[in-house]
Order: sequence, then C-alpha cells, then structure tokens
Amino acid sequence: MSRYAAFVLFLASGIVLQLSHGTEVSVNDKDNKLCLYANLMVNFSVSYEIADNKSATVEFELPADVKTDGSECNATSSMLKLNFGEGHSWSMNFAVNGEKYEADTITFSYQLSDATLFPKSVSNDTKTVAVKPHITDVGVGTCYSCKSRDVIEADSVNQTLWNVLIQAFVINGNKSEQITSCAADLPVTTVAPTTHSTSTTTAAPVTNTTSSAPPTTPTPTPTLPTPAVGKYSFKSDENGTACLLANFGLRIGLKQAEKYEEMNFDPNGTIVSGLCGVNSSELVLVSSTMTIILTFTNDTKNFRLHAVNVTGKTSAGVVFSEANTNLSLWQAAISSSYMCNKEQNYTITSVLSFYTFNLQVQPFAVKKGVFSTAEECQADAESFLVPIAVGVALLVLILIVLLAYFIGRKRNMAAGYESF
Repeated sequence: MSRYAAFVLFLASGIVLQLSHGTEVSVNDKDNKLCLYANLMVNFSVSYEIADNKSATVEFELPADVKTDGSECNATSSMLKLNFGEGHSWSMNFAVNGEKYEADTITFSYQLSDATLFPKSVSNDTKTVAVKPHITDVGVGTCYSCKSRDVIEADSVNQTLWNVLIQAFVINGNKSEQITSCAADLPVTTVAPTTHSTSTTTAAPVTNTTSSAPPTTPTPTPTLPTPAVGKYSFKSDENGTACLLANFGLRIGLKQAEKYEEMNFDPNGTIVSGLCGVNSSELVLVSSTMTIILTFTNDTKNFRLHAVNVTGKTSAGVVFSEANTNLSLWQAAISSSYMCNKEQNYTITSVLSFYTFNLQVQPFAVKKGVFSTAEECQADAESFLVPIAVGVALLVLILIVLLAYFIGRKRNMAAGYESF
C-alpha cells in the first residue's frame, strides 16, 4: 500500500522544484514616490536554549510576505525594515558618503516565544543581533547587486544573504538600470606571465588562404562510474541510538560559465554530524572535497527534504557554494522512510544538480536504529507496474486465444452435425 501511496504522492507533486524568488519590497517617501527598492533572499540559522541546558538550532528563511512598517528614507540615510511572523524583524541601515553609500548595520530581532520557529524554547525573550554587512562603495543612483552568498556570523545567529538587488536611494522615484556588483560576482582575470627571450628568431612567412580552420573538437568528459553508496547515521546525545538514517550514492553536477563538471561524492572517510529535532533534522556530510548539508522538515504527518547546501572545490580547485532553502523532495509519512533505488536527477539550483542512486532516508521517528517501512518513489513504483501490465496483457491474449479456440471448435462440431 505504501508503494502506491508514494506513486500517487509523486503524481500530485511531481519532481518540479519550487525555487524561491526572494522577498521583494518597495518603500515610498512622503510624496508617495519610490525611494527604496529591495529584492533579496536571507536565510537564518539560530541557536537557542531548550530544556536540560541543551541547545537546538533551527533554519528558516525570510518569507516573501513581509511588512515594511518602520522603513524610511531621505537624502542622506535610509532604513529598510521588514517585519514578519510573530514579532520578528530584519532591518538594514544605509548612509551616504559623498557619491557613494554603504550599509552600516543589519539588525535582526526575533521572538523566542514563537513556538512555530523555536519549539521547546525555555525563554520567551526578544533577542536582537546587530552585525556589519559587506555592502560598501555603492554608487548613489545605482542598484547594488550580489548573486553570490554572503555569510554573516554572530554568536547565536548566522545570516546568509544572496540574490540581493537593492537601491537604497532612488532618485525621482525611478529605479536605476545601472548596477554596482559585489566583488564576489566580478570575474577573476588571470594575467599570463610575460617571457623575455634574448634569442633572435626569424618570423615564418604568412600565407593567406581562404580556407577556414577545422573546428576544434571538445575533449569528451570521461564517464564516471556509479558512485559508491554511503550508509550514514547520526546518533543523538540523549540515548545514543540513531535518530537519522540515510543511504545513497551521490553524484554532483556543477555548471560554471560554459563548463559543466560531474563529481562523485566519496563516502569513504566522510565525517557525519547533524541535528535531530522535533520539526527539523539536519544531516551534515564532510568529505575531503566538499561539505553537504541536508535539512529535513515535517508537518507532523509527512517529512520532506527542505534545504540543500553544498560547498566544495572542483577538480580544477575552484571553490563553489550553492544552496536552495525552498525544496520539497523525498516526501514520505513521518513514521516511514523514503526509498528510490532508481537513478534520479534533481535540479537544486540553476548551476547545481543531484544524481542519487539506491536512495533511502528517514530523518524522523527512527526506531531501534533501523529504517521503517519505505514509501517508494514513482520510478520504483513504475518498475513494478510494468511487469504487472505485461502480465495482464499476456493473460488477456491467452483468454482471447482460448475463446477463439472454443468458438471455432463449437462451430466445427455444429458443422459436423449438419453434414451427418
């Protein structure tokens, strides 16, 4: 029954990822003209105290539905204030310095009394964190743009900003088309070393020809073997038994500029850590080449893979960091595990893809350290449906042949009686 439930669930949800489009707001001045525009994505990781002097960490993102009460702007300073949830707010202050402006402070206030975001918190206090962002030297009258991830750390709160587009000082109510990009988005140029030679060489004669040079054939990317299946488990400190289980082989697909590369994740020597919570669990895998963080959430009935964060190096040594915190993958009932033995391809971001093999995960309600009954993915369900359909077709064919045989025999017998 769980196999077909998973089949129906995937037909309903599909494998289309729901990528977040960020939080977009506009602030008008006293003359009702646009004076501040922002479109950005912010992810929060907050640690807080729970019972028995223990701590828990939750991750959530700035929602698209926010209010801008308290935002203001004038000729020399402005403030973007975004209010959301049960008393939470996030604000950024901007100040003009000559022909440039910068963001001098980010202030994040959160209510620990919000049991939805902070389950089992022993405190109902309001916490406030102020940090210095990395937004400087932005030309007045231009939009600041930064697609790269900017991680700002504090004692108990980490904030990650990306896909940021802000114009803190809009002139004459019209948003500018000019962009000031952050340093992380600018291409890195490499100057080839100049070689000086004292030898004299004779230049080869130049021959003019109308024939075109043969096209260059790109070197084919070698086919990777099927990645090894890693068996990962995280044990909580409370009873020493596994509270999160995951088995899978994983291949990473990464597109950088015009180059596409695939890398198998090696489970050998991988360090496993994580977090098991009531509504959120996290699996952290650290290998010699990359770090993968998988965050699962549940709605008390079903769980899903909610966020993926991958940081690593390519074969050429180029560092990359990609994340998506608005996924809805690997869904199953809270008391079950999710299984997909067939190879599956998931687009995590526009440049990052996952290829999974022999996947089975259970981030909640693990009993006795073993997987519960699995809900299978659509591909696995189809692998059972195909032979069943073939069997039914063969059975129908046999029935047709038998029916034709008996009809023919009856007619022959009738014909025999008539000739007699």
